[in-house]
Amino acid sequence: METGVHGLTAAYALDALDPAERREYEEHLAGCEQCRDELASFWQTTEALAVGASGAQPSEDLRDRILAGARAERQVVVPFEPPRRRSLAPVLGAAAAVAAVIALAVGFWALQVSNDLDDARSALERERSALSVIADPTARTVALQTGDGRLVVDDDGRAALVVHDLGPAPAGKTYELWIVDAGGVAAPAGLFPGRDGVDVVGLEGTVRSGEGVAVTVEDRGGANEPTTMPIVASQPA
Repeated sequence: METGVHGLTAAYALDALDPAERREYEEHLAGCEQCRDELASFWQTTEALAVGASGAQPSEDLRDRILAGARAERQVVVPFEPPRRRSLAPVLGAAAAVAAVIALAVGFWALQVSNDLDDARSALERERSALSVIADPTARTVALQTGDGRLVVDDDGRAALVVHDLGPAPAGKTYELWIVDAGGVAAPAGLFPGRDGVDVVGLEGTVRSGEGVAVTVEDRGGANEPTTMPIVASQPA
């Protein structure tokens, strides 16, 4: 048994391997059921930690909006005199306005937390799917025309792109995946932030025979069609 390779499962799950070790482990993973089971277990643990670590931390933008709303509220000064019944109306009105601002802020905060959790689960599911494609011994490997890495496609058309040294996307930008048909028409296939070293990215959608995959740099949020030249492009699958 390749004891050394078996011992890399945890480091692989945490993306702590160098490029050479990662390639060696991925090649071993395709034929080792024990390591695939262990990796699946690590991913379940990683998902639980990711969900638990998605703290209820309001964004800077939300904080600024709450403060701006508070500053915009008209200040109510209650004179020092015997209380009168009619003076309660503006005080209660101000209290209701403050309560409305707080309720709105809590609503925005809860929505943000929910979206963060959904994004974390979606990212984990996508990465898990990509790893299952790479570990499939029947999947085929497609060379890249542009960029360093490879495209892996299984019999169902599920695909994972393995790229080396792409690095994080520039500030305000994102990497966008495209599935390009034989006629050159590109369909969006997901966004990813990029990282140093080796990055494994699952594609949304399926890659059919004769289609290729490309990556462009787009504004944050992505685009409906490529606006820049591909920095990564595969041969037809």
